[in-house]
Amino acid sequence: MTLGKKPGLTLQLKDKLIQQALERKLKQVGDIASAASRVLGNSSAIPEQHYRFHLHPGYQQLRIINDGAARMGVASPFFKVHEGTAGASTQIAGKSYVNYASYNYLDLSGDPEIAKAAKDAIDKYGTSVSASRLVSGERPIHRQLERELADLYEVDDSITFVSGHAANVSTIGHLFGPRDLVLHDELIHNSVLQGIQLSGARRLPFAHNDWEAVDIILSQQRRNFERVLIVVEGIYSMDGDYPNLPEFVDIKRRHHAFLMVDEAHSLGVMGKRGYGIREHFGLSGKDVDIWMGTLSKSLAGCGGYIAGESALVEHLKFLAPGFLYSVGMPPSVAASSLAALRKMKREPDRVGLLQARGMYFLEQARAAGIDTGTSTGFAVIPAIAGSSLKAARASAELFKHGINVQPILYPAVPEKAARLRFFVSCRHTEQDISTTVDLLARAF
Repeated sequence: MTLGKKPGLTLQLKDKLIQQALERKLKQVGDIASAASRVLGNSSAIPEQHYRFHLHPGYQQLRIINDGAARMGVASPFFKVHEGTAGASTQIAGKSYVNYASYNYLDLSGDPEIAKAAKDAIDKYGTSVSASRLVSGERPIHRQLERELADLYEVDDSITFVSGHAANVSTIGHLFGPRDLVLHDELIHNSVLQGIQLSGARRLPFAHNDWEAVDIILSQQRRNFERVLIVVEGIYSMDGDYPNLPEFVDIKRRHHAFLMVDEAHSLGVMGKRGYGIREHFGLSGKDVDIWMGTLSKSLAGCGGYIAGESALVEHLKFLAPGFLYSVGMPPSVAASSLAALRKMKREPDRVGLLQARGMYFLEQARAAGIDTGTSTGFAVIPAIAGSSLKAARASAELFKHGINVQPILYPAVPEKAARLRFFVSCRHTEQDISTTVDLLARAF
């Protein structure tokens, strides 16, 4: 009898314990539901800035800046409407301007040959490929462009994205993770920072162009991480200078890291033929693991590319979200960039003229006592004003005299580094530049 009762008592005990645990769980759920009900029932418990766009902190900051500028009599220098092709000159509100606000470095955007290539592609393929390239958006023009970009860098292959910003975000965000480290120049582009944030990797900025700092960091930290990526730019778009790339190549080899170079502003600008910072230093394409660039500057299109070894490109083509889940590049854009790339190769004199005009601008500006920072004269020359207000007023003054140049204001740069940023074209004349520098010196 005693032996027969024990199993029954055990089952009853188990049932009781389960019931008690269930009751506790239900009470917890009930408490949470009651709390939520109290909050939802009292709308005043939720701050209005949490559900109103006009109270968003970012928008509030924007309003403070814009309203302050208006009170000081400074009109917004942004979103000017250009009424035609923007190159060394442009037309705004029916008036012609010498233009330094576009990175049409080689004057290929608007070139009849480039425009015809785009039109022919539309006639043949339509205005959109209407699908991700993985499924049914692939066109011959995509592969032709990617093949010629790879040949330019003397690497295995390349892949094009519909956005240069997305190329960096998707590539870095996909290839690296929480156990990895990304070292980047403190002046690196926003797209790189966004990619690192997406990846979850540890991020360490280093002082601008300071390759020695990178060497020290990796000597101490390399073994604490799986993969390490070093990211630099070919030409820094705010300052117009460039890194000592051979030193970075040496560091990445010794520390078994990856090296990525963003050539957005250096392709078509550096090197005797415009082949970029690689040609400038006489490096092999395989000295760098990830070549990145954009099609919207020297190549007269829109989008970005990644070039490197086959494993890198194949990996991105099949798995990188920014490529896999995005529509393919419009045929007209791919065709125009391909035509621009071919024309750049055929006409290296454009590159030589661009470099001469950039250096002329730099020399004239320095002779006039203008602070050009660390610019090397490769197409991007800043004129540092020292305050956002001074930069905005100088831009407005030049605009009155037929010169269009954009101010770069805080928080895009530190307040004391606010500046005007001049993008030089191969079609600017020495007279254009001399007149501009003279007006600039007076405005400052």
